[in-house]
Amino acid sequence: MSECVFCQIIRKEAPASIVYEDEQVVAFLSNRPVNVGHTLVAPKKHYVNIYEIPEEEAAYLFRIVKRVAHAVNDAIGVEGIRIVQNNGEAAGQVVFHLHVHVIPMKPYSQFRHENGFRALDLLEKDAEKIRKHL
Repeated sequence: MSECVFCQIIRKEAPASIVYEDEQVVAFLSNRPVNVGHTLVAPKKHYVNIYEIPEEEAAYLFRIVKRVAHAVNDAIGVEGIRIVQNNGEAAGQVVFHLHVHVIPMKPYSQFRHENGFRALDLLEKDAEKIRKHL
Protein backbone atom coordinates (compact mmCIF):
# COMPACT_ATOMS: atom_id res chain seq x y z
CA MET A 1 0.00 0.00 0.00
CA SER A 2 2.26 2.78 -1.28
CA GLU A 3 -0.20 5.53 -0.30
CA CYS A 4 -0.47 4.36 3.33
CA VAL A 5 1.47 6.80 5.53
CA PHE A 6 2.35 4.07 8.04
CA CYS A 7 3.71 1.87 5.25
CA GLN A 8 5.78 4.86 4.13
CA ILE A 9 7.13 5.25 7.67
CA ILE A 10 7.96 1.54 7.81
CA ARG A 11 9.81 1.81 4.46
CA LYS A 12 11.60 4.95 5.75
CA GLU A 13 9.97 7.07 3.05
CA ALA A 14 8.26 9.36 5.57
CA PRO A 15 9.73 10.84 8.76
CA ALA A 16 8.84 9.46 12.18
CA SER A 17 10.33 9.43 15.65
CA ILE A 18 10.77 5.69 16.07
CA VAL A 19 11.07 4.37 19.61
CA TYR A 20 11.12 0.65 18.82
CA GLU A 21 11.51 -1.52 15.75
CA ASP A 22 12.05 -5.18 15.00
CA GLU A 23 11.24 -7.56 12.15
CA GLN A 24 7.49 -7.50 12.78
CA VAL A 25 6.49 -4.19 14.38
CA VAL A 26 7.41 -0.55 14.62
CA ALA A 27 6.56 1.93 17.38
CA PHE A 28 6.75 5.67 16.78
CA LEU A 29 5.46 8.84 18.35
CA SER A 30 2.20 10.30 17.12
CA ASN A 31 2.75 13.62 15.39
CA ARG A 32 -0.67 14.67 16.69
CA PRO A 33 -0.48 13.43 20.26
CA VAL A 34 -3.19 13.47 22.88
CA ASN A 35 -0.36 13.92 25.41
CA VAL A 36 3.44 14.00 25.23
CA GLY A 37 4.72 10.46 24.70
CA HIS A 38 1.65 9.28 22.73
CA THR A 39 3.10 6.32 20.83
CA LEU A 40 1.68 4.24 17.99
CA VAL A 41 2.58 0.56 17.64
CA ALA A 42 1.91 -1.02 14.24
CA PRO A 43 2.70 -4.27 12.48
CA LYS A 44 5.05 -3.88 9.55
CA LYS A 45 2.71 -5.90 7.37
CA HIS A 46 -0.24 -3.86 6.17
CA TYR A 47 -3.50 -4.89 7.80
CA VAL A 48 -6.40 -2.47 7.70
CA ASN A 49 -7.82 -3.52 11.07
CA ILE A 50 -7.87 -6.12 13.85
CA TYR A 51 -10.05 -8.44 11.77
CA GLU A 52 -7.32 -8.99 9.17
CA ILE A 53 -4.27 -9.72 11.32
CA PRO A 54 -3.56 -13.39 12.19
CA GLU A 55 -3.96 -14.16 15.89
CA GLU A 56 -0.28 -15.03 16.39
CA GLU A 57 0.79 -11.68 14.95
CA ALA A 58 -1.81 -9.84 17.05
CA ALA A 59 -0.46 -11.55 20.17
CA TYR A 60 3.09 -10.47 19.29
CA LEU A 61 1.90 -6.91 18.55
CA PHE A 62 0.32 -6.66 21.98
CA ARG A 63 3.46 -8.06 23.67
CA ILE A 64 5.30 -5.09 22.18
CA VAL A 65 2.47 -2.73 23.16
CA LYS A 66 2.95 -3.82 26.77
CA ARG A 67 6.71 -3.26 26.56
CA VAL A 68 6.20 0.18 25.00
CA ALA A 69 3.60 1.07 27.65
CA HIS A 70 6.14 0.36 30.39
CA ALA A 71 8.77 2.46 28.62
CA VAL A 72 6.39 5.39 28.03
CA ASN A 73 5.26 5.26 31.65
CA ASP A 74 8.84 5.23 32.94
CA ALA A 75 10.05 7.94 30.54
CA ILE A 76 7.16 10.36 30.82
CA GLY A 77 6.24 9.73 34.44
CA VAL A 78 2.46 9.75 34.24
CA GLU A 79 -0.18 8.23 36.44
CA GLY A 80 -1.87 6.13 33.80
CA ILE A 81 -1.59 4.72 30.30
CA ARG A 82 -4.54 4.40 27.93
CA ILE A 83 -4.35 1.65 25.29
CA VAL A 84 -6.63 2.29 22.30
CA GLN A 85 -7.13 0.38 19.06
CA ASN A 86 -9.79 1.68 16.64
CA ASN A 87 -11.38 -0.33 13.82
CA GLY A 88 -13.26 1.54 11.13
CA GLU A 89 -14.16 5.16 10.60
CA ALA A 90 -17.15 4.96 12.97
CA ALA A 91 -14.76 3.90 15.75
CA GLY A 92 -12.40 6.80 15.10
CA GLN A 93 -9.85 5.08 12.87
CA VAL A 94 -8.16 7.72 10.72
CA VAL A 95 -5.18 5.82 9.30
CA PHE A 96 -6.32 2.52 7.84
CA HIS A 97 -3.25 0.53 8.84
CA LEU A 98 -3.81 -1.42 12.05
CA HIS A 99 -2.15 0.32 14.99
CA VAL A 100 -2.42 0.59 18.75
CA HIS A 101 -2.24 3.88 20.63
CA VAL A 102 -0.22 3.98 23.86
CA ILE A 103 -1.32 7.24 25.46
CA PRO A 104 0.12 8.61 28.71
CA MET A 105 -2.65 10.07 30.85
CA LYS A 106 -2.76 12.40 33.83
CA PRO A 107 -5.68 12.52 36.25
CA TYR A 108 -8.74 13.96 34.60
CA SER A 109 -6.98 14.52 31.27
CA GLN A 110 -9.29 14.69 28.32
CA PHE A 111 -8.99 12.38 25.33
CA ARG A 112 -8.63 14.87 22.50
CA HIS A 113 -6.06 16.20 20.08
CA GLU A 114 -6.46 19.82 21.14
CA ASN A 115 -2.75 20.63 21.02
CA GLY A 116 -2.48 20.00 17.26
CA PHE A 117 0.68 18.71 15.67
CA ARG A 118 3.93 18.36 17.62
CA ALA A 119 7.16 19.48 15.93
CA LEU A 120 9.55 16.77 14.73
CA ASP A 121 12.44 18.03 16.89
CA LEU A 122 10.27 17.80 20.02
CA LEU A 123 9.04 14.35 19.00
CA GLU A 124 12.64 13.20 18.60
CA LYS A 125 13.50 14.41 22.13
CA ASP A 126 10.47 12.55 23.50
CA ALA A 127 11.45 9.43 21.52
CA GLU A 128 14.98 9.47 22.97
CA LYS A 129 13.57 9.45 26.51
CA ILE A 130 11.36 6.46 25.71
CA ARG A 131 14.11 4.52 23.86
CA LYS A 132 16.25 4.67 27.01
CA HIS A 133 13.61 2.59 28.79
CA LEU A 134 13.25 -0.11 26.14
